[in-house]
Amino acid sequence: MSSDAATKVRFAPSPTGNLHIGGVRTALFNYLHARAKGGTFVLRIEDTDLERSTDASTQNLLDTLKWLGLTWDEGPEVGGPEGPYFQSQRLDIYGTYVQQLVDDGKAYRCYATREELDALRAALPEKERAHFVYPHIWRDRDPSEWPADKPYVIRFKAPLEGETTFTDKVFGKITTPNKTVQDFVIMRGDGMPLYNFGAVVDDMLMHISLVARGADHVNNTVQQVLLYQALGQPVPDFAHLPLILSPDRRKMSKRDGERLGIPVSVSEFRDRGFSPLGLMVYLTRFGWSHGDQELFTMDELIEKFDMDQVTSSDGVFDMKKCVSINQKIIQSDDYTSMDDYLLHITPFMQARGYDTTDTAFLRKVAALVRPRAATFVDAAAALDFFYEDTVTYEEKAEPDLHKDGAKAMLDGIADKLGALPAFDVEVIQTTLDAFVTDNDLKWKDFGPTIRVALAGRKGTPGLPEVIEALGADRVRARLHAAAAL
Repeated sequence: MSSDAATKVRFAPSPTGNLHIGGVRTALFNYLHARAKGGTFVLRIEDTDLERSTDASTQNLLDTLKWLGLTWDEGPEVGGPEGPYFQSQRLDIYGTYVQQLVDDGKAYRCYATREELDALRAALPEKERAHFVYPHIWRDRDPSEWPADKPYVIRFKAPLEGETTFTDKVFGKITTPNKTVQDFVIMRGDGMPLYNFGAVVDDMLMHISLVARGADHVNNTVQQVLLYQALGQPVPDFAHLPLILSPDRRKMSKRDGERLGIPVSVSEFRDRGFSPLGLMVYLTRFGWSHGDQELFTMDELIEKFDMDQVTSSDGVFDMKKCVSINQKIIQSDDYTSMDDYLLHITPFMQARGYDTTDTAFLRKVAALVRPRAATFVDAAAALDFFYEDTVTYEEKAEPDLHKDGAKAMLDGIADKLGALPAFDVEVIQTTLDAFVTDNDLKWKDFGPTIRVALAGRKGTPGLPEVIEALGADRVRARLHAAAAL
Protein backbone atom coordinates (compact mmCIF):
# COMPACT_ATOMS: atom_id res chain seq x y z
CA MET A 1 0.00 0.00 0.00
CA SER A 2 1.48 3.37 -0.94
CA SER A 3 2.70 5.55 1.89
CA ASP A 4 0.25 8.34 1.07
CA ALA A 5 -2.83 6.10 1.15
CA ALA A 6 -5.45 7.13 3.67
CA THR A 7 -5.36 5.01 6.80
CA LYS A 8 -8.41 2.78 6.90
CA VAL A 9 -8.77 -0.32 9.05
CA ARG A 10 -11.57 -2.67 9.90
CA PHE A 11 -12.81 -5.01 12.59
CA ALA A 12 -14.82 -7.82 11.03
CA PRO A 13 -16.25 -10.22 13.66
CA SER A 14 -18.59 -13.13 13.07
CA PRO A 15 -21.80 -12.89 15.13
CA THR A 16 -21.68 -16.46 16.42
CA GLY A 17 -21.37 -15.78 20.15
CA ASN A 18 -20.36 -13.17 22.68
CA LEU A 19 -17.34 -11.06 21.80
CA HIS A 20 -14.10 -12.76 22.93
CA ILE A 21 -11.30 -10.78 24.60
CA GLY A 22 -9.02 -11.78 21.72
CA GLY A 23 -11.45 -10.11 19.35
CA VAL A 24 -11.57 -7.04 21.54
CA ARG A 25 -7.76 -6.76 21.52
CA THR A 26 -7.91 -6.89 17.69
CA ALA A 27 -10.67 -4.26 17.59
CA LEU A 28 -8.77 -2.09 20.06
CA PHE A 29 -5.49 -2.14 18.12
CA ASN A 30 -7.32 -1.28 14.89
CA TYR A 31 -9.24 1.50 16.63
CA LEU A 32 -6.09 2.97 18.18
CA HIS A 33 -4.23 2.82 14.85
CA ALA A 34 -7.07 4.60 13.06
CA ARG A 35 -7.40 7.29 15.72
CA ALA A 36 -3.64 7.80 16.02
CA LYS A 37 -3.36 8.29 12.24
CA GLY A 38 -6.53 10.33 11.86
CA GLY A 39 -7.95 7.52 9.74
CA THR A 40 -11.17 5.53 9.48
CA PHE A 41 -12.30 2.61 11.64
CA VAL A 42 -14.79 0.31 9.88
CA LEU A 43 -17.02 -2.27 11.56
CA ARG A 44 -18.11 -5.08 9.23
CA ILE A 45 -20.21 -8.07 10.27
CA GLU A 46 -19.16 -11.35 8.64
CA ASP A 47 -22.44 -13.22 8.98
CA THR A 48 -22.31 -15.66 6.09
CA ASP A 49 -22.42 -18.64 8.47
CA LEU A 50 -26.20 -18.54 8.52
CA GLU A 51 -26.56 -21.56 10.81
CA ARG A 52 -24.47 -20.04 13.62
CA SER A 53 -24.94 -16.30 13.11
CA THR A 54 -27.72 -14.81 15.23
CA ASP A 55 -29.31 -11.41 15.71
CA ALA A 56 -28.63 -11.73 19.44
CA SER A 57 -24.91 -12.17 18.82
CA THR A 58 -24.88 -9.22 16.44
CA GLN A 59 -26.54 -7.03 19.07
CA ASN A 60 -24.06 -8.27 21.67
CA LEU A 61 -21.20 -7.23 19.39
CA LEU A 62 -22.61 -3.75 18.90
CA ASP A 63 -23.48 -3.27 22.57
CA THR A 64 -20.07 -4.54 23.69
CA LEU A 65 -18.15 -2.19 21.42
CA LYS A 66 -20.30 0.71 22.60
CA TRP A 67 -19.70 -0.25 26.24
CA LEU A 68 -15.97 -0.24 25.55
CA GLY A 69 -16.23 3.13 23.83
CA LEU A 70 -14.83 1.84 20.53
CA THR A 71 -16.96 3.88 18.14
CA TRP A 72 -16.81 3.11 14.42
CA ASP A 73 -16.85 5.55 11.52
CA GLU A 74 -18.50 3.21 9.02
CA GLY A 75 -20.65 0.19 9.67
CA PRO A 76 -23.97 -0.92 11.17
CA GLU A 77 -26.15 1.86 12.61
CA VAL A 78 -23.92 4.62 11.18
CA GLY A 79 -23.77 3.63 7.50
CA GLY A 80 -21.03 4.71 5.14
CA PRO A 81 -20.12 4.97 1.46
CA GLU A 82 -19.11 1.32 0.99
CA GLY A 83 -22.09 -0.46 2.55
CA PRO A 84 -23.90 -2.60 3.21
CA TYR A 85 -21.72 -3.69 6.14
CA PHE A 86 -23.25 -7.13 6.66
CA GLN A 87 -21.74 -9.77 4.37
CA SER A 88 -25.08 -11.56 4.04
CA GLN A 89 -26.35 -8.43 2.26
CA ARG A 90 -23.43 -8.37 -0.22
CA LEU A 91 -23.95 -11.69 -2.03
CA ASP A 92 -24.52 -10.08 -5.43
CA ILE A 93 -21.19 -8.29 -5.08
CA TYR A 94 -19.33 -11.53 -4.37
CA GLY A 95 -21.08 -13.21 -7.30
CA THR A 96 -19.82 -10.51 -9.67
CA TYR A 97 -16.19 -10.97 -8.63
CA VAL A 98 -16.41 -14.77 -8.64
CA GLN A 99 -17.69 -14.62 -12.21
CA GLN A 100 -14.81 -12.30 -13.13
CA LEU A 101 -12.27 -14.86 -11.86
CA VAL A 102 -14.06 -17.68 -13.68
CA ASP A 103 -14.21 -15.69 -16.94
CA ASP A 104 -10.50 -14.92 -16.64
CA GLY A 105 -9.67 -18.60 -16.16
CA LYS A 106 -8.47 -17.99 -12.61
CA ALA A 107 -11.24 -19.96 -10.93
CA TYR A 108 -13.39 -22.90 -11.96
CA ARG A 109 -16.37 -25.02 -11.08
CA CYS A 110 -15.55 -28.14 -9.09
CA TYR A 111 -18.16 -30.89 -9.05
CA ALA A 112 -16.22 -33.29 -6.82
CA THR A 113 -18.47 -34.40 -3.98
CA ARG A 114 -17.48 -34.66 -0.36
CA GLU A 115 -17.81 -38.43 -0.63
CA GLU A 116 -15.42 -38.56 -3.59
CA LEU A 117 -12.84 -36.45 -1.79
CA ASP A 118 -13.20 -38.47 1.42
CA ALA A 119 -12.63 -41.66 -0.57
CA LEU A 120 -9.48 -40.20 -2.14
CA ARG A 121 -8.22 -39.16 1.27
CA ALA A 122 -8.95 -42.57 2.77
CA ALA A 123 -6.96 -44.23 -0.03
CA LEU A 124 -3.77 -42.47 1.08
CA PRO A 125 -1.36 -43.93 3.64
CA GLU A 126 -2.59 -42.95 7.09
CA LYS A 127 0.31 -40.58 7.80
CA GLU A 128 -0.50 -38.59 4.63
CA ARG A 129 -4.23 -38.17 5.19
CA ALA A 130 -3.90 -35.09 7.39
CA HIS A 131 -2.07 -33.34 4.53
CA PHE A 132 -4.51 -34.29 1.79
CA VAL A 133 -4.52 -31.77 -1.07
CA TYR A 134 -7.31 -31.42 -3.60
CA PRO A 135 -6.03 -33.35 -6.65
CA HIS A 136 -7.15 -30.91 -9.42
CA ILE A 137 -9.95 -33.17 -10.66
CA TRP A 138 -11.79 -30.30 -12.36
CA ARG A 139 -8.99 -27.76 -12.62
CA ASP A 140 -8.20 -28.17 -16.32
CA ARG A 141 -11.63 -29.17 -17.63
CA ASP A 142 -13.03 -26.98 -20.38
CA PRO A 143 -16.14 -25.05 -19.27
CA SER A 144 -18.04 -26.93 -21.97
CA GLU A 145 -17.60 -30.05 -19.82
CA TRP A 146 -19.24 -28.47 -16.79
CA PRO A 147 -22.59 -30.20 -16.08
CA ALA A 148 -25.55 -27.84 -15.94
CA ASP A 149 -27.60 -29.88 -13.49
CA LYS A 150 -25.14 -30.86 -10.73
CA PRO A 151 -24.10 -28.98 -7.60
CA TYR A 152 -20.64 -27.44 -7.54
CA VAL A 153 -18.35 -25.11 -5.68
CA ILE A 154 -16.00 -22.52 -7.12
CA ARG A 155 -12.30 -23.14 -6.57
CA PHE A 156 -9.46 -20.70 -7.06
CA LYS A 157 -6.79 -21.87 -9.49
CA ALA A 158 -3.70 -21.54 -7.32
CA PRO A 159 -0.31 -21.20 -9.08
CA LEU A 160 1.66 -24.44 -9.25
CA GLU A 161 5.14 -22.92 -9.30
CA GLY A 162 7.04 -20.11 -7.62
CA GLU A 163 6.29 -18.62 -4.27
CA THR A 164 4.12 -15.96 -2.69
CA THR A 165 5.66 -13.41 -0.33
CA PHE A 166 4.22 -10.64 1.80
CA THR A 167 5.81 -8.50 4.49
CA ASP A 168 3.97 -8.54 7.79
CA LYS A 169 4.31 -5.51 10.08
CA VAL A 170 4.76 -7.83 13.08
CA PHE A 171 6.42 -11.01 11.78
CA GLY A 172 8.39 -9.57 8.86
CA LYS A 173 8.74 -11.27 5.47
CA ILE A 174 6.69 -14.45 5.09
CA THR A 175 7.19 -16.64 2.01
CA THR A 176 5.09 -19.63 1.01
CA PRO A 177 5.92 -22.06 -1.85
CA ASN A 178 2.94 -22.02 -4.18
CA LYS A 179 3.03 -25.80 -4.56
CA THR A 180 1.83 -26.03 -0.93
CA VAL A 181 -1.29 -23.96 -1.66
CA GLN A 182 -4.15 -26.10 -2.89
CA ASP A 183 -7.00 -24.92 -5.11
CA PHE A 184 -9.10 -23.54 -2.27
CA VAL A 185 -12.86 -23.04 -2.40
CA ILE A 186 -13.94 -19.41 -2.71
CA MET A 187 -17.70 -19.89 -3.02
CA ARG A 188 -20.08 -22.63 -2.00
CA GLY A 189 -22.84 -23.92 -4.22
CA ASP A 190 -25.44 -21.84 -2.36
CA GLY A 191 -23.67 -18.62 -3.37
CA MET A 192 -22.09 -17.99 0.01
CA PRO A 193 -18.47 -16.82 -0.16
CA LEU A 194 -15.79 -18.56 1.87
CA TYR A 195 -13.98 -16.44 4.44
CA ASN A 196 -10.87 -15.58 2.43
CA PHE A 197 -12.73 -14.54 -0.68
CA GLY A 198 -15.41 -12.50 1.09
CA ALA A 199 -12.79 -10.71 3.20
CA VAL A 200 -10.68 -9.83 0.16
CA VAL A 201 -13.59 -8.47 -1.85
CA ASP A 202 -14.83 -6.41 1.08
CA ASP A 203 -11.40 -5.10 2.05
CA MET A 204 -10.73 -4.22 -1.60
CA LEU A 205 -14.00 -2.33 -2.10
CA MET A 206 -13.82 -0.65 1.30
CA HIS A 207 -10.25 0.55 0.57
CA ILE A 208 -8.77 -1.05 3.68
CA SER A 209 -5.12 -0.02 3.91
CA LEU A 210 -4.09 -2.30 6.81
CA VAL A 211 -5.51 -5.67 7.79
CA ALA A 212 -4.67 -6.24 11.47
CA ARG A 213 -5.90 -9.48 13.03
CA GLY A 214 -4.76 -12.39 15.20
CA ALA A 215 -1.70 -14.43 14.31
CA ASP A 216 -3.94 -17.49 13.94
CA HIS A 217 -5.00 -15.98 10.59
CA VAL A 218 -1.51 -15.85 9.12
CA ASN A 219 -2.07 -19.04 7.09
CA ASN A 220 -5.05 -17.40 5.39
CA THR A 221 -3.01 -14.49 4.18
CA VAL A 222 -1.18 -16.25 1.35
CA GLN A 223 -4.57 -17.17 -0.17
CA GLN A 224 -5.74 -13.60 0.20
CA VAL A 225 -2.60 -12.20 -1.41
CA LEU A 226 -3.12 -14.53 -4.37
CA LEU A 227 -6.73 -13.34 -4.66
CA TYR A 228 -5.69 -9.67 -4.67
CA GLN A 229 -3.19 -10.40 -7.41
CA ALA A 230 -5.73 -12.38 -9.45
CA LEU A 231 -8.21 -9.49 -9.20
CA GLY A 232 -5.53 -7.02 -10.27
CA GLN A 233 -5.75 -5.09 -6.99
CA PRO A 234 -3.02 -3.67 -4.71
CA VAL A 235 -2.30 -5.79 -1.66
CA PRO A 236 -2.93 -4.00 1.68
CA ASP A 237 -0.50 -4.06 4.58
CA PHE A 238 -0.91 -6.90 7.08
CA ALA A 239 -0.25 -7.05 10.81
CA HIS A 240 -0.78 -10.38 12.56
CA LEU A 241 -1.13 -9.79 16.27
CA PRO A 242 0.25 -12.18 18.91
CA LEU A 243 -2.20 -14.49 20.64
CA ILE A 244 -3.70 -14.38 24.11
CA LEU A 245 -2.89 -17.71 25.76
CA SER A 246 -4.52 -19.44 28.71
CA PRO A 247 -2.38 -20.05 31.82
CA ASP A 248 -1.49 -23.49 30.45
CA ARG A 249 -0.26 -21.77 27.25
CA ARG A 250 -3.06 -22.73 24.89
CA LYS A 251 -4.95 -20.29 22.70
CA MET A 252 -7.59 -18.82 24.99
CA SER A 253 -10.98 -20.34 24.23
CA LYS A 254 -14.37 -20.33 25.91
CA ARG A 255 -13.76 -23.93 26.97
CA ASP A 256 -10.44 -22.97 28.57
CA GLY A 257 -12.16 -20.14 30.40
CA GLU A 258 -14.78 -22.45 31.82
CA ARG A 259 -12.13 -25.03 32.74
CA LEU A 260 -9.89 -22.50 34.49
CA GLY A 261 -12.59 -20.20 35.87
CA ILE A 262 -11.40 -17.25 33.79
CA PRO A 263 -13.80 -14.95 31.91
CA VAL A 264 -13.12 -14.93 28.17
CA SER A 265 -15.95 -12.79 26.79
CA VAL A 266 -16.29 -9.07 27.36
CA SER A 267 -19.80 -9.65 28.69
CA GLU A 268 -18.35 -11.71 31.53
CA PHE A 269 -15.88 -8.97 32.45
CA ARG A 270 -18.66 -6.38 32.36
CA ASP A 271 -20.87 -8.55 34.57
CA ARG A 272 -18.00 -9.01 37.02
CA GLY A 273 -17.75 -5.26 37.41
CA PHE A 274 -14.68 -4.45 35.34
CA SER A 275 -14.12 -1.00 33.91
CA PRO A 276 -14.05 -0.78 30.10
CA LEU A 277 -10.82 1.20 30.30
CA GLY A 278 -9.32 -1.20 32.85
CA LEU A 279 -9.95 -4.17 30.58
CA MET A 280 -8.62 -2.42 27.48
CA VAL A 281 -5.49 -1.18 29.22
CA TYR A 282 -4.74 -4.75 30.31
CA LEU A 283 -5.37 -6.13 26.80
CA THR A 284 -2.89 -3.69 25.24
CA ARG A 285 -0.18 -5.65 27.07
CA PHE A 286 -0.69 -8.49 24.60
CA GLY A 287 1.63 -7.27 21.89
CA TRP A 288 2.35 -3.63 22.79
CA SER A 289 3.86 -1.54 25.54
CA HIS A 290 5.13 1.98 26.07
CA GLY A 291 8.26 1.77 28.19
CA ASP A 292 7.41 1.00 31.80
CA GLN A 293 4.08 2.83 31.74
CA GLU A 294 1.35 0.58 33.11
CA LEU A 295 -1.77 2.77 33.14
CA PHE A 296 -3.22 4.92 30.37
CA THR A 297 -6.20 7.06 29.63
CA MET A 298 -7.82 6.42 26.25
CA ASP A 299 -6.34 9.67 24.96
CA GLU A 300 -2.88 8.52 26.05
CA LEU A 301 -3.34 5.16 24.33
CA ILE A 302 -4.29 6.92 21.10
CA GLU A 303 -1.34 9.31 21.40
CA LYS A 304 1.27 6.67 22.19
CA PHE A 305 0.09 3.60 20.25
CA ASP A 306 2.16 2.59 17.23
CA MET A 307 1.34 -0.50 15.18
CA ASP A 308 5.00 -0.67 14.15
CA GLN A 309 5.91 -1.36 17.79
CA VAL A 310 3.68 -4.44 18.15
CA THR A 311 5.75 -7.50 19.05
CA SER A 312 5.29 -11.10 17.91
CA SER A 313 5.45 -12.82 21.32
CA ASP A 314 2.24 -14.47 22.53
CA GLY A 315 1.18 -13.57 26.08
CA VAL A 316 -0.32 -15.59 28.92
CA PHE A 317 -3.50 -14.21 30.47
CA ASP A 318 -2.93 -13.39 34.15
CA MET A 319 -6.20 -12.81 35.98
CA LYS A 320 -4.50 -11.35 39.06
CA LYS A 321 -2.69 -8.78 36.93
CA CYS A 322 -5.89 -7.97 35.07
CA VAL A 323 -7.71 -7.35 38.36
CA SER A 324 -4.79 -5.29 39.68
CA ILE A 325 -4.77 -2.98 36.67
CA ASN A 326 -8.55 -2.64 36.81
CA GLN A 327 -8.36 -1.71 40.49
CA LYS A 328 -5.77 0.99 39.84
CA ILE A 329 -7.82 2.36 36.95
CA ILE A 330 -11.06 2.64 38.92
CA GLN A 331 -9.41 3.98 42.07
CA SER A 332 -7.81 6.98 40.43
CA ASP A 333 -9.52 10.18 39.33
CA ASP A 334 -6.82 10.40 36.65
CA TYR A 335 -8.45 7.45 34.85
CA THR A 336 -11.99 7.21 36.23
CA SER A 337 -13.89 10.32 37.27
CA MET A 338 -16.25 10.01 40.22
CA ASP A 339 -19.16 10.59 37.86
CA ASP A 340 -18.06 7.63 35.74
CA TYR A 341 -17.51 5.57 38.87
CA LEU A 342 -21.09 6.20 39.97
CA LEU A 343 -22.37 5.50 36.46
CA HIS A 344 -20.77 2.05 36.52
CA ILE A 345 -21.57 1.14 40.11
CA THR A 346 -25.25 2.12 39.97
CA PRO A 347 -26.50 -0.92 37.96
CA PHE A 348 -24.81 -3.28 40.43
CA MET A 349 -26.38 -1.45 43.35
CA GLN A 350 -29.79 -1.67 41.72
CA ALA A 351 -29.25 -5.36 41.00
CA ARG A 352 -28.79 -5.84 44.74
CA GLY A 353 -32.17 -4.20 45.30
CA TYR A 354 -31.01 -0.81 46.56
CA ASP A 355 -32.61 2.55 45.83
CA THR A 356 -29.94 4.80 44.30
CA THR A 357 -32.08 7.89 43.76
CA ASP A 358 -30.21 9.70 46.57
CA THR A 359 -27.16 10.29 44.40
CA ALA A 360 -25.49 12.54 46.98
CA PHE A 361 -25.51 9.70 49.54
CA LEU A 362 -24.30 7.19 46.95
CA ARG A 363 -21.46 9.53 46.00
CA LYS A 364 -20.44 9.89 49.65
CA VAL A 365 -20.40 6.19 50.53
CA ALA A 366 -18.96 5.06 47.18
CA ALA A 367 -16.00 7.36 47.80
CA LEU A 368 -15.42 5.50 51.10
CA VAL A 369 -15.16 2.02 49.57
CA ARG A 370 -13.44 3.09 46.35
CA PRO A 371 -9.85 2.84 47.69
CA ARG A 372 -10.30 -0.86 48.48
CA ALA A 373 -12.62 -2.20 45.77
CA ALA A 374 -11.01 -3.99 42.81
CA THR A 375 -14.20 -4.02 40.72
CA PHE A 376 -17.56 -2.28 40.68
CA VAL A 377 -19.15 -5.52 41.93
CA ASP A 378 -16.77 -5.48 44.90
CA ALA A 379 -17.70 -1.86 45.56
CA ALA A 380 -21.43 -2.57 45.44
CA ALA A 381 -21.05 -5.49 47.85
CA ALA A 382 -18.98 -3.34 50.22
CA LEU A 383 -21.83 -0.82 50.37
CA ASP A 384 -24.46 -3.30 51.57
CA PHE A 385 -24.42 -2.20 55.21
CA PHE A 386 -25.04 1.43 54.26
CA TYR A 387 -28.31 0.44 52.54
CA GLU A 388 -29.62 -2.44 54.65
CA ASP A 389 -32.20 -1.76 57.35
CA THR A 390 -30.66 -4.31 59.69
CA VAL A 391 -27.11 -5.55 60.04
CA THR A 392 -26.19 -9.05 58.91
CA TYR A 393 -23.19 -10.24 60.91
CA GLU A 394 -20.54 -12.28 59.16
CA GLU A 395 -19.95 -15.56 60.94
CA LYS A 396 -16.25 -14.90 61.38
CA ALA A 397 -16.92 -11.41 62.78
CA GLU A 398 -19.77 -12.07 65.25
CA PRO A 399 -17.51 -13.34 68.10
CA ASP A 400 -16.27 -9.75 68.50
CA LEU A 401 -19.72 -8.85 69.82
CA HIS A 402 -19.45 -11.46 72.60
CA LYS A 403 -16.16 -10.38 74.13
CA ASP A 404 -16.10 -9.51 77.83
CA GLY A 405 -17.24 -5.95 78.28
CA ALA A 406 -18.63 -5.62 74.73
CA LYS A 407 -22.14 -4.74 75.89
CA ALA A 408 -21.01 -1.92 78.14
CA MET A 409 -18.65 -0.64 75.49
CA LEU A 410 -21.33 -0.63 72.75
CA ASP A 411 -24.02 0.98 74.92
CA GLY A 412 -21.51 3.52 76.22
CA ILE A 413 -20.24 4.72 72.86
CA ALA A 414 -23.81 4.75 71.52
CA ASP A 415 -24.79 7.20 74.24
CA LYS A 416 -21.69 9.34 73.65
CA LEU A 417 -22.25 9.56 69.89
CA GLY A 418 -25.98 10.12 70.32
CA ALA A 419 -25.34 13.15 72.47
CA LEU A 420 -23.07 14.93 70.01
CA PRO A 421 -24.33 18.38 68.98
CA ALA A 422 -22.48 18.13 65.62
CA PHE A 423 -22.11 14.89 63.71
CA ASP A 424 -19.01 15.37 61.58
CA VAL A 425 -15.92 13.22 61.07
CA GLU A 426 -13.55 15.34 63.16
CA VAL A 427 -15.87 15.49 66.16
CA ILE A 428 -16.63 11.76 65.86
CA GLN A 429 -12.91 10.89 65.82
CA THR A 430 -12.30 13.03 68.91
CA THR A 431 -15.23 11.36 70.69
CA LEU A 432 -13.99 7.85 69.86
CA ASP A 433 -10.45 8.65 71.02
CA ALA A 434 -11.73 10.15 74.27
CA PHE A 435 -13.98 7.14 74.94
CA VAL A 436 -11.07 4.73 74.47
CA THR A 437 -8.85 6.76 76.79
CA ASP A 438 -11.48 7.40 79.47
CA ASN A 439 -12.44 3.71 79.66
CA ASP A 440 -8.84 2.43 79.58
CA LEU A 441 -9.52 0.48 76.34
CA LYS A 442 -7.27 -0.51 73.48
CA TRP A 443 -8.16 0.39 69.92
CA LYS A 444 -7.38 -3.14 68.73
CA ASP A 445 -10.27 -4.37 70.92
CA PHE A 446 -12.56 -1.38 70.59
CA GLY A 447 -12.35 -0.72 66.82
CA PRO A 448 -13.26 -4.20 65.49
CA THR A 449 -16.21 -4.54 67.86
CA ILE A 450 -17.68 -1.18 66.79
CA ARG A 451 -17.15 -2.03 63.10
CA VAL A 452 -18.92 -5.36 63.44
CA ALA A 453 -21.81 -3.72 65.32
CA LEU A 454 -22.27 -1.11 62.60
CA ALA A 455 -21.43 -3.07 59.45
CA GLY A 456 -21.51 -6.76 60.33
CA ARG A 457 -17.88 -7.11 59.23
CA LYS A 458 -14.41 -6.17 60.39
CA GLY A 459 -13.26 -4.71 57.11
CA THR A 460 -14.80 -1.28 56.53
CA PRO A 461 -13.68 2.19 55.49
CA GLY A 462 -12.49 4.55 58.24
CA LEU A 463 -14.69 4.25 61.32
CA PRO A 464 -15.42 7.99 61.77
CA GLU A 465 -16.38 8.23 58.08
CA VAL A 466 -18.68 5.20 58.36
CA ILE A 467 -20.36 6.63 61.46
CA GLU A 468 -20.85 10.04 59.85
CA ALA A 469 -22.34 8.50 56.69
CA LEU A 470 -24.75 6.24 58.58
CA GLY A 471 -26.04 9.14 60.66
CA ALA A 472 -26.67 9.49 64.38
CA ASP A 473 -30.00 7.62 64.52
CA ARG A 474 -28.86 4.53 62.64
CA VAL A 475 -25.54 4.41 64.49
CA ARG A 476 -27.21 4.58 67.90
CA ALA A 477 -29.80 1.95 66.93
CA ARG A 478 -27.20 -0.47 65.55
CA LEU A 479 -24.88 -0.13 68.54
CA HIS A 480 -27.70 -0.75 71.03
CA ALA A 481 -28.99 -3.69 68.93
CA ALA A 482 -25.55 -5.28 68.93
CA ALA A 483 -25.22 -4.69 72.69
CA ALA A 484 -28.50 -6.52 73.23
CA LEU A 485 -26.95 -9.67 71.79
